[in-house]
Amino acid sequence: MSQSDLGRELREEMEVLVRQLGDTLTDVIRRTDERVALQPDASEVLEHFHEPLPTHGCGAVETIERLVELNEAAGGNTAGPKCFHFVIGGNTPAALAADLLATAYDAVTYTWILSPTGVEMEVQALNWLKEIFGLPKEWSGVMVTGATMANFVCLASARQWWGEQLGVDVSEEGLAGMEQMPVLTSGFIHASTLKCLAVQGVGRGNVQTFVKDDFGRLDIAAFEQGLIALKGKPALVVVNAGEVNAGEFDPVSEMIDLARQHNCWVHVDGAFGLFAKASPRTAHLVQGIEHADSATVDGHKWLNVPYDSGYAFVRDYGLMSRAFRYSADYLPVENTTRPTFGAIGPESSRRARSFAVWATLKAYGRDGQRRLVEHCLDIAQYFAGRVKETENLELMNDPQLNIVSFRYNPGGLGDDELNELNERLGEAVIADGRFLVGTSRMGKNTIFRPAFSNWRTRKEDVDELRDVVLEIAGEIT
Repeated sequence: MSQSDLGRELREEMEVLVRQLGDTLTDVIRRTDERVALQPDASEVLEHFHEPLPTHGCGAVETIERLVELNEAAGGNTAGPKCFHFVIGGNTPAALAADLLATAYDAVTYTWILSPTGVEMEVQALNWLKEIFGLPKEWSGVMVTGATMANFVCLASARQWWGEQLGVDVSEEGLAGMEQMPVLTSGFIHASTLKCLAVQGVGRGNVQTFVKDDFGRLDIAAFEQGLIALKGKPALVVVNAGEVNAGEFDPVSEMIDLARQHNCWVHVDGAFGLFAKASPRTAHLVQGIEHADSATVDGHKWLNVPYDSGYAFVRDYGLMSRAFRYSADYLPVENTTRPTFGAIGPESSRRARSFAVWATLKAYGRDGQRRLVEHCLDIAQYFAGRVKETENLELMNDPQLNIVSFRYNPGGLGDDELNELNERLGEAVIADGRFLVGTSRMGKNTIFRPAFSNWRTRKEDVDELRDVVLEIAGEIT
């Protein structure tokens, strides 16, 4: 087949696909509310999925039909109103449409000259997000895959700062021969932060946690003593704005104030908790955030944009550019007039996440984001009330934000027995598939921790969750 034959064939196939996708996407989007959270027989459907690479493919039309068939039979409906696992948001209409267009345009946002619109949308959207979160306008930002890579950016900037405090450019010279960078935090530190510290050579085991209970809440007096013990040496302080089991917060303002009395870089991990700033009902939880040095946020959580989308904000642009220096003779010189985002973050190949972020903020504005957050706050409070009034369900923590911690407790069982029962119940709920909601640990107790961060979720959905948990508990006990 000649090159011209290939081009003609694929163009003709594309025309057929345009018509096919028109019907398919319409159906998929319209049925988002109705599809179950997880197909219960997914393993059986996928049992014979893997096969040798075909010599001659079956063509795009048949392939896309098979893809849809597989996803309908074995896919998870994480965009739907009954996915409460982890902290997963939905997709606003504007964000969904914009993300589809980003793929259609195949926009690349490594540097301005590849996609002037995509890059300027990223600049604009990041500035709008800084307004929502109350971050100083002079801070710099970059879009990445999610909170893990956002933490990676912020912690790499912190490590660069730490090295320069000691007279070493660690991005050039490395860490060999240097003392360890001190890291101080509470027991709420997230696994993604620990992962980043591990791969950056700081080490998970090098983290000092100051806790006052088995849940991990900060012991503020011990934390202060830990800062004093530094004797002026540079260190990293990690403030956790929204922990994942009950949605609790470190005392953000107090930790930052104390750290500012010492030679510390202050990073705030606010993957979903920073959205508390969007509502006057919860803004106090992140008061003082503007005095930190960096902050992490996830967009595919409470901004309700498609996966994947996260944001790193750093006070000092120069530290980002030195930590992620990326240059070659054929590459553009990084500058702020025509930005090269690939030179201030870990990814050089970057899809246009900015399309969805810009579109949802443009479409709904500050008030729309407040309404989305407050909708989820209301759902959490409503569900907590339903748990309180339901026999055999026990509320484990009054929700501060959007996570409701509870367990099934029929009475007459010790803590070990209750933990074993709730672990089995959690597995059975997942296997059932009507809801995606996981279990975790709150101190020594096994709990359910549904997180509400999707505009699609309704009161009737969480009423059904309660009923399903009770129904399945009755079946396994």
